[in-house]
Amino acid sequence: MLDNRRFTLIAATLLAGLALAGCGKQAPVATPTAAPAARVYVVGTDAAYTPFETQNDKGDIVGFDVDVVKAVANKAGIEVKFVNTPWEGIFNALGQGDRDLLVSAITITDERRQTMDFSKPYFDAKQLIAVRTDAPVTRFEDIKAMKVGVQNGTTGDEVVGKLQGKSSGNIKRFESTPLALKELEAGGVEAVVADNGVVVHYLANNTKGGFKTVSDASFPVEHYGIAVKKGNAELLARIDKGLDDIKADGSYDKIYAAHFGSAPK
Repeated sequence: MLDNRRFTLIAATLLAGLALAGCGKQAPVATPTAAPAARVYVVGTDAAYTPFETQNDKGDIVGFDVDVVKAVANKAGIEVKFVNTPWEGIFNALGQGDRDLLVSAITITDERRQTMDFSKPYFDAKQLIAVRTDAPVTRFEDIKAMKVGVQNGTTGDEVVGKLQGKSSGNIKRFESTPLALKELEAGGVEAVVADNGVVVHYLANNTKGGFKTVSDASFPVEHYGIAVKKGNAELLARIDKGLDDIKADGSYDKIYAAHFGSAPK
């Protein structure tokens, strides 16, 4: 017969072992994991091109291009963030991956297509000449010997460079079209060549008159597009689908009228 004390000790040891074994079979408590954050696409834009893109008093980037991309992004189911990006470096920023999209009144050209891809056109533009009302200018050829202001690297810069010679001392290049137009007001240049939307908006809102605009049949119609990095077919398809959708449901016409006074013709 076992001693009562030994029996009690053995029983206690067995119970402790069973308790430990029971604890070892408990499943670990799962730690909930957070859902991955949605991808935010960074949109580069040179916010110095009213009414297409500019900064308001709060520093927010606003304008026609901004409203179009926001509407497109909503249809495409993507999130976007706008970052002010100087024109001189805007294409490099896209190529290096610092920007996912570009929207900045960018004319679609064969040369640009070599290094980036473009959406379907979302705006038709044309070059326009701004001069003083009494200037003897009725066609593009008339400004061949004049001092002309342009925004550096734009289509206006290209056409004036072809007219006068790219290295002409009469071409004065500026960081933005509004700066060129201010120089026209001040008398520092005799003419400015730039996209019609910007020129018309500026002269209507920033001067007291005394200026006129001149068009020329030699200026071709240009098409603005949203640029994406070369080869990003998936993002481009979503952007194109979003553009189709906002044109189909009337959203595009409303945005256009809000910035230019009437729907596109």
